[in-house]
Amino acid sequence: MKFITEEDLRSIFRKEPFTNYEIKAGEKLTPGGRQFLMDQRVHINEYPLNNGKDKADRKKKELMTEVEVQDAPKKEANKKQFYAKVKSMEALFLLTAEEILKSDVFLAQDVIHLGKEFSQVKNVLKENTIPNSLYKGCTGMDENHICNEFDDCFEITEFHMQLENGRNIIILHRLRCALRELGAYVSEEFEGSDGEFSRGVIGKVNQSINTLSQMICSIVGGTKCQKES
Repeated sequence: MKFITEEDLRSIFRKEPFTNYEIKAGEKLTPGGRQFLMDQRVHINEYPLNNGKDKADRKKKELMTEVEVQDAPKKEANKKQFYAKVKSMEALFLLTAEEILKSDVFLAQDVIHLGKEFSQVKNVLKENTIPNSLYKGCTGMDENHICNEFDDCFEITEFHMQLENGRNIIILHRLRCALRELGAYVSEEFEGSDGEFSRGVIGKVNQSINTLSQMICSIVGGTKCQKES
């Protein structure tokens, strides 16, 4: 039995750093050697490879690990930027509610409530759920599809500025546009590298967008869904 010591491993590591160490038949790591590998974050293969297929599979896993290590800084930077954008959106929700408060207290309260729901987007990865929403569904958008992406029910133009509550419509539309920008950013930056995160966040963003669309429709009024017009 050949014992591989910490000194042996240090000598090898100095010549050529490695991320995996295979214990061959007839070899055994000393406690110091094992601790050295753990300190260097080297993966220890406890058993020898048996055939060519095992060797190929091992190589594939090593390459995948290397790619993940290389991509890790970018993914971390993207998530930091994402959380910064979420904080900006939270501030915009509050600003929107403050502007609407002067003319419609109940609508402002709904915006604040929606902002709190939106903030839960930060917990999508931890909980893997989409929280309940203010959205109740309508003839144009079924509540069972609240997390789907829908176009605006109708285009907001200068005509809406002339309505009695035109300012509130424009303010809500501004918030809705900002949410669409966030959704586009998440889709572009995370879809390939972190699909689960991307789908969870975009679902929550769509939920907020669709709720805002319902709010806008309720302000405009009428009995027929303008999305179906």
